[in-house]
Amino acid sequence: MNAKHAMTLSEGMEFRLPLRHMTRERMRRYVDAQPTVAMDDGRIHTQEPTIHDDDDYAISQGLPGIIADGMVSTNWILGLLVDVFGPGVAGRCKLRTKYIAPVYEDHPILTCARVTGIVLAPDGQRTVNLDVWCEDAGSAKLTVGEATIYQPAA
Repeated sequence: MNAKHAMTLSEGMEFRLPLRHMTRERMRRYVDAQPTVAMDDGRIHTQEPTIHDDDDYAISQGLPGIIADGMVSTNWILGLLVDVFGPGVAGRCKLRTKYIAPVYEDHPILTCARVTGIVLAPDGQRTVNLDVWCEDAGSAKLTVGEATIYQPAA
């Protein structure tokens, strides 16, 4: 866990990443990562048009333009947890998210977490429960979820 929060973690505490914008480039990289990893030949591969990378296709599906893949906001939430609890958190947590509103190109996004409970086990292990979410600049939630962090005894 990040040393600055080690002694001060308490229920109700909130963490936030700086506001960032969902860019077309960021959305494109995520879409291309899937077929590129699958091919594993050192080249970048693209996939057929989707609502995540092709405006015409997204519009044909009833959207005003491309939307970010929900895993981008989930990854941003995991990044916040890593910032707060340290890089080992990925192997010591559960994270579940639900996408409740689309994230459009140039959408400003704030990534947030709030401690909802802390349980100290007899063996000294601490379990930290959090609500997690991404919201836009107007505080409308776009992605919501829960995280559970398992911290070994000190």
